[in-house]
Amino acid sequence: MKKSKEKTIKLGYGSGGLLTSKLINDVILKYFKNKTLKKLEDSAELKLTSYNLAFTTDSYVINPIFFPGGDIGALAINGTVNDLAMKGAIPKFISFSLIIEEGLPFAELEKILDSAAHSAKSAGVQVVCGDTKVVEKGKADKIFITTSGIGVIKLNLSRDRIRPGDRVIISGTIGDHGIAIMNERLKLGLIASIKSDTAPVNLITDRLFQNNARIHFMRDPTRGGVASVLNEAVAGKDLGIMLDEINLPIKKEVRGASEILGLDPLYIANEGKFIAIVEKGSAERILKQIKKHPLGRNAAIIGRVVKKPTGVWIKTTIGGIHPLLQLEAEGLPRIC
Repeated sequence: MKKSKEKTIKLGYGSGGLLTSKLINDVILKYFKNKTLKKLEDSAELKLTSYNLAFTTDSYVINPIFFPGGDIGALAINGTVNDLAMKGAIPKFISFSLIIEEGLPFAELEKILDSAAHSAKSAGVQVVCGDTKVVEKGKADKIFITTSGIGVIKLNLSRDRIRPGDRVIISGTIGDHGIAIMNERLKLGLIASIKSDTAPVNLITDRLFQNNARIHFMRDPTRGGVASVLNEAVAGKDLGIMLDEINLPIKKEVRGASEILGLDPLYIANEGKFIAIVEKGSAERILKQIKKHPLGRNAAIIGRVVKKPTGVWIKTTIGGIHPLLQLEAEGLPRIC
């Protein structure tokens, strides 16, 4: 903070008084600069058109808060942007609220804010409101972030639109984030090169929506991974999804770590990828569009929607098939 010798957050910074004002004005506003937020009003006034809006909210409690490829600040912005994009929306505005544990170093807070600000700029969204609370040491785990996001819907996406013959596309490699977090948290020392894939997928989807792509359903495979998302897509429907193992884009480091740990990459989280279920005749064209962006260079058509068998299945490289069942519980807690 300006002309301050203090290196860590004190409880008084959440009091609502002078210290809170200093924290907001001297630290937080330094990273999120726009006319709307600068007013510091209880609600932001947002000027929008008559389009339908997508509205989402989420909380981020990841452990550790810094990890290879990102941190909790980038993750919070990207995760909110991605949730809006999966609704067929162009993300516009984000609220960004902090719950800070007493004793968090200012250097770490500013690193998180800088990362969040960079992610917001990259995604083309504005952080327009927020809140800050400080809790006693031991009452939280360094820092938690809660966000909400608003976007303008451009494409009508719903699992009700999924039809037999549709193709399943993933925008890149599978399981990167979960393996990176597990390796860092548990100090496994298995993979030095693997990093989280946290990124704003609207850098790809905004273009798809503007081009009226024949997309029926989208979802980002976060907790529970690809298998869980696809199970949710066809749950309660007279439809199935058949994946082709040979087409799955999985990095050798992720595959190797998964084998050592006894895990299936299809159940491991990503934070910068999306699954799109698209019209058969448009699949190759949509895949080509996705691949044009660096975030989508490893995109692939990994399966198709079928009438039978229902549920989610995978055709193995040796020709057999087996089911991919829904997880009963989260495989790795606090990954986002």
